[in-house]
Amino acid sequence: MKMKKFLAGAVAATFALAGLAACSNSSDGADGKGSVYFLNWKPEQEKQYKEIAAEYEKEKGVTVKVVTAASGTYEQTLKSEISKSEAPTLFQINGPVGLKSWQKYAADLSDTDFAKALKDPNLALKGEDGKVYGVPAAVEGYGIIYNQAIFDKYFAMAGAKAKSMDEISNFVKLKEVADDMQAKKAELGIDGVFASTSLATGEDWRWQTHLADLPVFYEYRDASVTDEQELTLKYANNFKNIFDLYLNDSTVAPTLAPSKTVTDSMAEFALGKAAMVQNGNWAWSQIKDVSGNTVKEDQIKYLPIYTGVNGEEKQGLNIGTEAFMAVNAKASQADQKATIDFINWLYLSDAGKKHVVNDLGFIAPFTNYTDADIPADPLAKEVARYMADTDKYTVTWVFTTFPSQKFKEDLGQALAQYASGKQTWDDVVKIWKDGWAAEKGA
Repeated sequence: MKMKKFLAGAVAATFALAGLAACSNSSDGADGKGSVYFLNWKPEQEKQYKEIAAEYEKEKGVTVKVVTAASGTYEQTLKSEISKSEAPTLFQINGPVGLKSWQKYAADLSDTDFAKALKDPNLALKGEDGKVYGVPAAVEGYGIIYNQAIFDKYFAMAGAKAKSMDEISNFVKLKEVADDMQAKKAELGIDGVFASTSLATGEDWRWQTHLADLPVFYEYRDASVTDEQELTLKYANNFKNIFDLYLNDSTVAPTLAPSKTVTDSMAEFALGKAAMVQNGNWAWSQIKDVSGNTVKEDQIKYLPIYTGVNGEEKQGLNIGTEAFMAVNAKASQADQKATIDFINWLYLSDAGKKHVVNDLGFIAPFTNYTDADIPADPLAKEVARYMADTDKYTVTWVFTTFPSQKFKEDLGQALAQYASGKQTWDDVVKIWKDGWAAEKGA
């Protein structure tokens, strides 16, 4: 599979990645092998990592320990552990913003086998000196998930605004089709074209992070930069285009969106009450595991998030990662080597690769992974299909450059107020620009 080039340093959501760690000098052992200590940040993958660790210990004779940080406490746990005698030596860095905080602990990985094996060197997290300080363990993608069966029913209707998904390649056509489907929702047997826009507190990340990625990506691309201290938000109205469409051609009235959760939204799609929903390839389990799910595996597909930008007919999905493996430069050489050896085994050996694909479910960004090594779920396959399409460009995950979680929460609250009719779009844009400038130091 051929992966297109990504913007250097701009890749960045929520995929299932575990931070890995090796113990320090005191655990080197008499044989000088060093030992490996995983600091796992995904509780739901603890079982898989312990099984992988046990297999590696048996095969290589290297001690591997797996410790799982409680959900939502990884950064806090890492901060408390990094100064201890057995500090994590391979840990997670959350993109360029995270690198600023952790670079003094991050070793240069430029010469490691797994860094050299990246399909696209631009996927690596690099410092200003050009050295590699973080390597992604997986890539993920998101866009507009759609139910082909509902669209096929619409395409067969008299007066349909399109006859196939191939005709929907920009925002103008997407809106025309969505508006018409909304008008015919009773005939289609749906409550709305788009599943509800989840704007409840803590449930708004699909908009204040994932959707907000697009206008910032295009602004960065125009300026040929990977970060900025101040935004013009020249593409703010493009964000508004698709956000308004989500709100208006929905299963619920816009004023109800601030009470909706992601679970609500995914259930609506899974039960066939909506034809489309914005989310990532991690959402397959949220669809297939819903009791009463009506969406067939071969009917679930991806459409790029069109917003009305010139040339978007060539736009693909939003693809990237927001977490990178980094080795602690302050750890002993033996433990650093043990950890690097473990990563090389996990991602580059045939035995390890089976765990990456089948147990961890990663779309791994390394050269030894082919189309045959894509996880079996339909959304992962769709992400891989877009990654391989050289006629389309990828929208990279630049949201890793967003100033802070508070900035995103403030933007989410503003979007909820807008959906409720309590704030204007100009208010949202001002909060977005002012919050960015205040935290970036402009």
